[in-house]
Amino acid sequence: MIALRALTFALAGLGGLVPTHPALAQSADTLPGAKLYQAKCGTCHSLDANRIGPAHRGVFGRAAGSAAGYSYSPMLKASGIVWNAASLDQWLQGPQKMVKGSKMYFVVPGASDRAAIITYLKATSGK
Repeated sequence: MIALRALTFALAGLGGLVPTHPALAQSADTLPGAKLYQAKCGTCHSLDANRIGPAHRGVFGRAAGSAAGYSYSPMLKASGIVWNAASLDQWLQGPQKMVKGSKMYFVVPGASDRAAIITYLKATSGK
């Protein structure tokens, strides 16, 4: 698998060649989102550890405010949101508009950036 990832990163630098192996295609599809996630979300979030914000691995299909060990705002806990592509897109456009009183204020204004981050989060959730 490490060799496949190395090849994916090498191919990604060759002007957008699309690999045909499924493991490579998934990595190539998620690479832009992984980079954006680290750059835009990584200060507060991690896939596997709660930081300023909750851990994100497994976020797809999870009820908002339910990740173990994180102290959520009461408003987010009571929101009834289940994280999927549509709800994450709305959230990243304006968390305070979606759930007033939530702890998150950061916005990802670009639709393509949001889509790439969401694709990455979906892949890391095993969905």
